[in-house]
Amino acid sequence: MTADDPAPLPGLDAPAAGRSRITCRMCGRPLRGREARMWGLGEGCRDKLRVRTAPLPPEHQVEQETLPGA
Repeated sequence: MTADDPAPLPGLDAPAAGRSRITCRMCGRPLRGREARMWGLGEGCRDKLRVRTAPLPPEHQVEQETLPGA
């Protein structure tokens, strides 16, 4: 660093290996996998959201009339 170079801004770290750091939108942990980076959520947080979905309705037999001529 020479006298002509501007000082780096505080709080900005140089990205490792040319990649910017992507963090989980829920917990703030760094994301490592491709799918996690695409979703913006870590695997654990995606699992938590999956649990919060509406429960499936109970299965029941459908009442139907018999086919004519069968």
